[in-house]
Amino acid sequence: MDCYEKFNEIIQNASEEFKKIDKKEVIRLISHLDADGISACSIMIKLLNNDNRKYSVSIVQQLNKSLLSQLAAEPYKCFIFTDIGSGVLSDIKELLKDKTVFILDHHSTEEIDDFGSIVFANPHICGIDGGKEISGAGVVFRFACAVDSSMEELAHIAVVGAIGDLQEQNGFLHLNDEILKIAVGKNKIKVVKGLRIFGTQTKPLHKALEYCTDPYIPGVSGSESGAIQFLYQIGIEPKNGKEWKKIIHLDDEDMKKLVTGIIMKRLNESNPDDVLGNVYILPHEEEESPTRDAKEFATLLNACGRLGRASLGIGTCLGDKKIKQQAIRSLADYKKEIVNALNWYNENKFSDDVLWGNRFVIINAKGKVMSTMIGTLASILSKSNVMANNTFILSMAQALDGNTKVSLRTTNNINGNLDLKNIIEEIIDGIGNAESGGHQNAAGAVIPTEKEEMLMEAAKEVLGKYAREEKVS
Repeated sequence: MDCYEKFNEIIQNASEEFKKIDKKEVIRLISHLDADGISACSIMIKLLNNDNRKYSVSIVQQLNKSLLSQLAAEPYKCFIFTDIGSGVLSDIKELLKDKTVFILDHHSTEEIDDFGSIVFANPHICGIDGGKEISGAGVVFRFACAVDSSMEELAHIAVVGAIGDLQEQNGFLHLNDEILKIAVGKNKIKVVKGLRIFGTQTKPLHKALEYCTDPYIPGVSGSESGAIQFLYQIGIEPKNGKEWKKIIHLDDEDMKKLVTGIIMKRLNESNPDDVLGNVYILPHEEEESPTRDAKEFATLLNACGRLGRASLGIGTCLGDKKIKQQAIRSLADYKKEIVNALNWYNENKFSDDVLWGNRFVIINAKGKVMSTMIGTLASILSKSNVMANNTFILSMAQALDGNTKVSLRTTNNINGNLDLKNIIEEIIDGIGNAESGGHQNAAGAVIPTEKEEMLMEAAKEVLGKYAREEKVS
């Protein structure tokens, strides 16, 4: 039996266990607050609705012993964790030992000899890299389809979750690709070759170019005047009457001018034509809506989760038009928080709150940036041109519960050689009451706020070591 057959068997067994749950039971559903977690939760909610199940939902940033103890004290007998839980298996096993527990996840697992009675579906236990091959939403989707084949109608939501977790690298690997094919077959996603630029549906053309950092366009990215001047230089009028044009408004001739112009600007880059790639369109969604492009859809879900409005993201995934409009309005608030975070960074990057090392930077925003936004700040900086290649970015911000949220990114994961989850685990090793999680390309932790100095000292040592090892790459 190969690893994929084993994974299918695990999913099938989990679905059989689910069918044994008494219909009278109220199921306690806990999921992660990012785009993948919200997508996963939405798919599970759809399954529970289809199956006439009662449930109670919580979206959380991190699972730890304190939260699990609170859950254990609740009057529920059945718990389902989606896109979360693999890193605290032993705590779940201990604190929820008298409960029926399902964990449907794709994160790296805590090493544990025996899962006990936990129904655990995770590709890692089959030797499949869940950080690359399938998202949390993908695992839940496979599980949901095993329970009810009509759940294939939500394949596009699993694809959105995978894109939100950065698993799309101009195409998908095996498990995600299977889900994509289902979504395409159901006419829920259309894959087209086009410009890999964020905001094609929603942003004015010059703004989409100004904010484009992946790929980076010299003289254009980061400069509104540079973007407008570039459009005039290549013969594209940025306005259509009084309205700014969007990329989707361009005809074939202007699109050719734009693509050629961007490639010419990038001739000194190693892959100047990598501006072209797969674009994932949801044809049943309205044009110029942030839910029509899968990448923008994922950003919308992240916005809802980071702002504490995950229910709006869930409603959007499930097709509620009124809730979708509320979710779209949340994007403006999300952008404000991103601007606040970037402004704070720009004003403080040479202060005592930002420590610059050799190929690493440690940013401690304390209470000045929302703890749910500190990973977004690190991600934006990692994709911008303001950081040197092969630079680690560790960012921190304080939450209201006495803990500090920590995020780790790199400007370019050197040949994919680094596993940021392992690095963050090494950093927090020895720090009491610290929890970590994440993937190869994005990892994080939660530590008690009083341990910040300890973490920073450990981070300087660990990041400095890895930076020295990798700087020749």
